Amino acid sequence: MTETTRLRSTIFIGGLDQSVTEQVLQSAFLPFGDITSVQLPRDDRHPTTAHRGFGYVEFDAAADALAAIDNMDQAMLAGRVLNVMRAKPQKEGTVLGSKVAVWAQESWLAKHEVSEEDRAAAEKAKAEAMAKEGVDPMQGLEGLDVAGPRPE
Repeated sequence: MTETTRLRSTIFIGGLDQSVTEQVLQSAFLPFGDITSVQLPRDDRHPTTAHRGFGYVEFDAAADALAAIDNMDQAMLAGRVLNVMRAKPQKEGTVLGSKVAVWAQESWLAKHEVSEEDRAAAEKAKAEAMAKEGVDPMQGLEGLDVAGPRPE
């Protein structure tokens, strides 16, 4: 099964109560067709919770997935209203929202990295601009030999 076909036959179910298990989810969606897999992602940061409040059900056929969406969206399960829709592709690990800091990702570093040549050229240009203006950055600090406010 190709990834595109698999996505067409996978649905996202949001708004799940913590009491819902994979078996309960499978039983609720079984009337719409043969189910390939049921997933309830766990929250790594909160191991005491059963799942993250959403799940995925993959059907054998895309038509079964559409029937499940049509019939189960806004339905009640375990006292909660379900949000059922077609699943979206999983994001890559190098996008915002991942568990890796943005500045530690190769794509961000490649885009924002400044070479030593560029850094030296910027410093040189800054020094030249100050020299043209004739502004001494130390001007006005002659009488200060201690830090803090000037005595009145």
